[in-house]
Amino acid sequence: MVSRRSHQKSRTGCAQCKKRRIKCDELRPSCTNCIKHSITCDFQTGTSEVSSPLHPPKLIKQASDSRSQGSARPEKRPRPVITNSLEPGELHLGDLELLHQFVTETCYTTSNKADSHELWRITVPKEGFNHDFLMRGVLAVAALHLSHLRPDRAIEYQHIASSHQDRALGQFQAAMTDLNESNCHAFFALSSLIVVYAFASPRTPESLAFSYETQDSTNWLAMIRGVNSILMPSWPWVENGPLRGLLQPGVFEASDTRLPKPADHQLRQLAELCETAAGGDGAVEAYTAAVKALRKCFAKIFTRSAVECEIGTAFTWPVEVPDKFIQLLQAKAPEALVILAHYCVVLHHLDRYWWMEGWAAHLMENIYKSLTETWREWIEWPSSVIARNERCLMWRPLSPDMLPTQTPASMSST
Repeated sequence: MVSRRSHQKSRTGCAQCKKRRIKCDELRPSCTNCIKHSITCDFQTGTSEVSSPLHPPKLIKQASDSRSQGSARPEKRPRPVITNSLEPGELHLGDLELLHQFVTETCYTTSNKADSHELWRITVPKEGFNHDFLMRGVLAVAALHLSHLRPDRAIEYQHIASSHQDRALGQFQAAMTDLNESNCHAFFALSSLIVVYAFASPRTPESLAFSYETQDSTNWLAMIRGVNSILMPSWPWVENGPLRGLLQPGVFEASDTRLPKPADHQLRQLAELCETAAGGDGAVEAYTAAVKALRKCFAKIFTRSAVECEIGTAFTWPVEVPDKFIQLLQAKAPEALVILAHYCVVLHHLDRYWWMEGWAAHLMENIYKSLTETWREWIEWPSSVIARNERCLMWRPLSPDMLPTQTPASMSST
């Protein structure tokens, strides 16, 4: 008869392991068994008996506990860990940590407009106290920001962010059928945070604009278009509400279409490419509309004033392109990929924001892989702009040799 292997019993393990009659390794903030089975460890909530003052919790499992009592150092308190609950009457230090992170740092990274910062810091969290889905969106973005700032705990914070975001989106979708004057401001704020979250999430092949194999928040292009269409009916309410300062009047208009010569030359070449494009009915019109929208986006970035939000301006292009273009992009039509590659020049201007860092290069790399050698010649200019870390649309006084020879009126007809 085979004897049972002896082991040291764990009398201070978590309740989940005790209930399942398995040995707990007592790792904090969640034991290995709970992580493996995707269940909430009671070490996170502080309900385990080892959380009491009589049993100070450990941050990591020690290799040996044989140190003498006289030489033992006081153990550090565990770092607060977020739980998956916002039940009334409970104090969740992890959630407070995330909210503190948002109002002290993250709120300043959602816009380059100084007057928007106070809205994100004060008004948005205040709205979140009345709308759980918005507060969870706030905490989710803050958690991703912490994962960026603290690489050693990145996986932990990403897991926390995902938990909050999943619940935020579920509540958001459930409440969407009752969009009204009272909750539209929370919807508007969360829609912006959804975009930030989509870009801040760990990048995968599924997070590309032309990959729609999964329908989650990583599909940023579809997300931007979808959220915009949902919120359009409530726009008059938002314009007169507490978050009206986040709006940018005239963001889809471009009265000044000046561009530096290199950018103007590239867009004219794209327009010529569209005239002979393949792709069936409506393809030429879709490509032409996408290039026109791209020219307008380029011009808005280049000529914008200091008080205009560059983030809002940069995301006008995904909203303005026709549905047919999205279909062609999904089918990886080379002309559509080439146009998207030129849009990466706009995204590269946002690279200084932590949640956009590296995105332009990520997209460009995958566009390059999706094109044949012949088509790769068409993306040499945007590829070189990003490789050299240029901000070719950064406004500065133009000398005559930098301006295109055509007049602004003629350029707008392209």
